[in-house]
Amino acid sequence: MSDQFPNISDEHRAFIEAQHMYFVGTAAPEGRVNVSPKGMDSLRVMGPNRIVWMNYTGSGNETAGHLPRANRMTLMWCSFDKKPLILRAYGTARSVHMTDPDWDEMAALFTVEPHIRQFYDMTVDLVQSSCGFAVPYMTFDKDRPVLSQWGQTRGEDYIHDYWRRKNTQTIDGFDTDILRLNLGEDQ
Repeated sequence: MSDQFPNISDEHRAFIEAQHMYFVGTAAPEGRVNVSPKGMDSLRVMGPNRIVWMNYTGSGNETAGHLPRANRMTLMWCSFDKKPLILRAYGTARSVHMTDPDWDEMAALFTVEPHIRQFYDMTVDLVQSSCGFAVPYMTFDKDRPVLSQWGQTRGEDYIHDYWRRKNTQTIDGFDTDILRLNLGEDQ
């Protein structure tokens, strides 16, 4: 029922680009496994073994705390309409923060809003497809505007304070380094 591939084919890329949401999975060697749904216009397939995704400010910052401890990431897409399919990309990733020299290069790929925390540049070493026969049919109405509205109305100072209060550690207490890597501050 499943097939494995060494890279993202043109068919995989077309499927990924047609999906309205995806899921990100990461974990440190100990502690909780995190799976986060992502949406909006936040992902780019850059080639057969590279994906870049933009991370909006949210209630947690688990991926940033996990990757320095265990550099592994899984992205998953499901088809909720038409042909059933689940597609996973496995690999490693690096965080790109505001103080990194390639921030502007990453930002040029997207419409960057004030509440972007970081980008993730993923190297894909395995792609797996599976049937998706148990995934329900669902229809897409539209993206939720709530997060963009929140970020655009709060302002930079509020967002940086939010990072200080909510995004400096994972739920297992691992440092995310968001303040040092984005603002040059100690956490």
